[in-house]
Amino acid sequence: MTTAPAAKANVLWFLPTHGDGRYLGTATGGRETDLSYLRQIAQAADRLGYYGVLLPTGKSCEDSWLVASAVAPATERLRYLVAVRPGLQSPTLAARMTATLDRLTGGRLLVNVVTGGDPVEQKADGIFLPHDERYAVTEEFLTIYSALLRGETVTHHGRHLQVEGAQLLYDPVQAGGPPLYFGGSSEAGIDVASRTIDKYLTWGEPPAAVAAKIAAVEKVVKTARRKVSFGIRLHVIVRETEEEAWAAADRLIAHLDDETIAKSQAIFARMDSEGQRRMSALHGGRRDKLVVSPNLWAGVGLVRGGAGTALVGNPEQVAARIKEYQALGIDSFILSGYPHLEEAYRFAELVFPLLDLGHDRAQFGGSINNGPFGETIANDVRPRPRAAGL
Repeated sequence: MTTAPAAKANVLWFLPTHGDGRYLGTATGGRETDLSYLRQIAQAADRLGYYGVLLPTGKSCEDSWLVASAVAPATERLRYLVAVRPGLQSPTLAARMTATLDRLTGGRLLVNVVTGGDPVEQKADGIFLPHDERYAVTEEFLTIYSALLRGETVTHHGRHLQVEGAQLLYDPVQAGGPPLYFGGSSEAGIDVASRTIDKYLTWGEPPAAVAAKIAAVEKVVKTARRKVSFGIRLHVIVRETEEEAWAAADRLIAHLDDETIAKSQAIFARMDSEGQRRMSALHGGRRDKLVVSPNLWAGVGLVRGGAGTALVGNPEQVAARIKEYQALGIDSFILSGYPHLEEAYRFAELVFPLLDLGHDRAQFGGSINNGPFGETIANDVRPRPRAAGL
């Protein structure tokens, strides 16, 4: 089985519930990510036509479920990719939460299955299982969770989880439950993914490495006789010229010192996540090894765990790199940029017109509006007529 090239791209943005700013690794240029700010980003993504937004999970973040439920009413079409945490939640509780939020958002929920890759954080949460056993818990969790969302009554007596006569009284809007997204680069992770999830996610490695990972997933999925689609998580630094883009990348890490980088790399090294190991290996903590593929820059990963690479370049270059990943079969792109509010606009305005999207987007451009006070809104877009009282 070979994944066909993705004809269209679904582009998601990111809600930075762990913080945001103009620089990495410093308080300089930082901004408070309170509810008002997160709502601004979500509304911008909604208005610009992004497919959805990812909400991160972990002790360094605000709770993704509560943030999504607080922000979603301020948006109309935007989908919310929120994490379930096998081992931290019971599958029955997670299924009830999922069905409820799916109903409250009118079917705009997406689910990110996160097993976790930091043993220190896992132990702080009361999880002391080794790496592969955590994936065994994940599979049992998803067996129960997915069956409940399909409307089944579930009795399960497994090695790690047991339920008897479990069922949902309130169904989700999306038949069978929201689609399941999942990222796990280890053999154990890929094995579980092949039997349980809908969309396999990878972090932004060079295209050749991504192609090899997709081939590995396809091989296991074929054995399981299932179909899985693919997505990628990347940062983006796009400017009108290539020179401006690389200058912006340099500015993003301008305040990083060697001590801060070393501390971050030591934390990443303690993790048992294969995906994190692969991210860190791209640069080895070195500033002189940050360009790892054409227009792919690993500077974010010097101090940020998880997704550590960014597409850097002018709009045509960034669009070309996205299309390269599409040619491998990737149809979903979960993007972010610092600061997230401004960069959501920048990417949509500069790159959306160059992509064949699988979702509606805001339309930019128009004729110059030379009114009596000058170019009032820079184009000929007028407010939409609205009925009285609305």
